[in-house]
Amino acid sequence: MRLGAGRRAPRSAARSTVATRDAPSAYAVRWALYAACMATRPSKIELLELDIDLRLADLWREAGDVDEWTLEVVAAFLRAAYGKGYCDSLTEDTPGALCEEHGYQIPNRRPTPARES
Repeated sequence: MRLGAGRRAPRSAARSTVATRDAPSAYAVRWALYAACMATRPSKIELLELDIDLRLADLWREAGDVDEWTLEVVAAFLRAAYGKGYCDSLTEDTPGALCEEHGYQIPNRRPTPARES
């Protein structure tokens, strides 16, 4: 199954760019009043969540077009998000930059197993 199977026909081109809880915008990741409800000083995890949501904006947009959420569709989105994160980590200018930018410790690399000669 490819990502996007089970989707309804595309919405009309005249879409609202303002999101609400009842009518999310096709272009918004979070609903319109999210910022007003967010703490004055967001936590480290909230800032990380926002950064990741921005990186996954294309997937979020496509998720809004899914009519029926089956296990296969959810699995396809999980694989796509994992793959996107993996590719993003490989293309960072500095390994661990996302962790560092958000105040998290950069995990140590796993030791490479010795090859047999």
